[in-house]
Amino acid sequence: MKMCRFNVKECTLIFVIALFVWSSSSFENCSAWGDEDKSLSNNAPGSWPTKEKYAPYVPPETTVATPKQGGWNSAIFNVLEYGAKGDGHSYDTKAFEATWAAACKVEASTLFVPSGFVFLVKPISFSGPNCQPNIQFQLDGKIIAPTSSEPWGPGLLQWLEFKELKGITVFGKGIIDGQGSVWWDGTGKMPSTKPTALRFYGSKSVTVTGITILNSPRTHLKFDNCVSVQVFDINISSPGDSPNTDGIHLQDSEDVVIYRSNLACGDDCVSIQTGCSNVYMHNVNCGPGHGISIGALGEDNTKACVSNITVRDVALHNTLTGVRIKTWQGGLGSVQGIMFSNIQVSQVKIPIMIDQFYCASDKNKCQNKTSAVAVSGINYENIRGTYTVKPVHFACSNGLPCTGLSLANIELMPLQPNYDLCESFCWNAYGTLRTRTVPPIACLLTSTRFQSNHNSC
Repeated sequence: MKMCRFNVKECTLIFVIALFVWSSSSFENCSAWGDEDKSLSNNAPGSWPTKEKYAPYVPPETTVATPKQGGWNSAIFNVLEYGAKGDGHSYDTKAFEATWAAACKVEASTLFVPSGFVFLVKPISFSGPNCQPNIQFQLDGKIIAPTSSEPWGPGLLQWLEFKELKGITVFGKGIIDGQGSVWWDGTGKMPSTKPTALRFYGSKSVTVTGITILNSPRTHLKFDNCVSVQVFDINISSPGDSPNTDGIHLQDSEDVVIYRSNLACGDDCVSIQTGCSNVYMHNVNCGPGHGISIGALGEDNTKACVSNITVRDVALHNTLTGVRIKTWQGGLGSVQGIMFSNIQVSQVKIPIMIDQFYCASDKNKCQNKTSAVAVSGINYENIRGTYTVKPVHFACSNGLPCTGLSLANIELMPLQPNYDLCESFCWNAYGTLRTRTVPPIACLLTSTRFQSNHNSC
């Protein structure tokens, strides 16, 4: 057997060089795989791939890791350690504020609200923007709102607020109870301004999961000026006759995903307002309530812009409407790129509705006006079930008709087959029936001579 022609040092040097070359090659391969993985992660909510403008919005499927106790950081701040009593009678507001002040300083920390306690908390704001990112609010206990007027002053717009944060997660098996019956009874004991129970404002990368929100004085969960929002596995509940208690309210927010949630309330289960785009909602149960609504938009001659909304695999039971678009006369802007797909309705008064003559009880706001929020590119697919008043109601503006309506696989039956119900209603509605519908929708206009003159958004 031949020995190495070089001396021991030279052989050792050659071996080290060879090993270095091999490891560098392997490292390059690992780095390439890592870049590919990174590009895949860019499809997660918060960094949506570019979509064709006004195409119905369907984000990629994503898998979200549910936070666990302590989150991804060992820094846990327990409200009990900062003076909270959790007896349901003493105010724990200052303890919550102190806990937040400590957690706010530590990246990826957890503010912990333990189970087995009831925390009475006055209106409070968990605010940035100087907080560290990725803070978690773990709610396993119960938080209740005051039922006396004193803590609310002349009236506040929200009770619990998370403001100007980057990466905020509210999760757990706990309950937020707005104790709203004292606001609904009409006795005048509480301020006239009713607060939202849980509001997020000006925040990015927001997640809400697992919790239950009950009996809000007004809207249960609201997102204003937020980007990259995920809401899943939550429960919202208030009586069907509780006034203006929307389940989830979106305004000026984009890249929003809502799924696997149960929403029961006295108003819209989900309300999508102006400034919203890239909203994807699926596997949601709604009822009682007013259904899933875009609008009302354009009040007081304002401009409203909504685009790229997808609602699919949704069940609605005992609601005022199913899927609805509502706008005020005199508004500007547009609603475009909407997909309603795989909608199951049961005992719904009007399953499919566009109302461009929406009006509140104030008669001064109900005057006919020529301008309107343009409605176009609205797709309805696979909508089935029972109704109690009429199957379809398309009431479009006299000055700016609805265009690009598309319907396929619509099967809507009256709850009582022998009951004398209204037929489908259309006014200035232009579109296409891609399949035969049950019942026939003979009122839809097919002429293409009207082209929507969209106001710039």
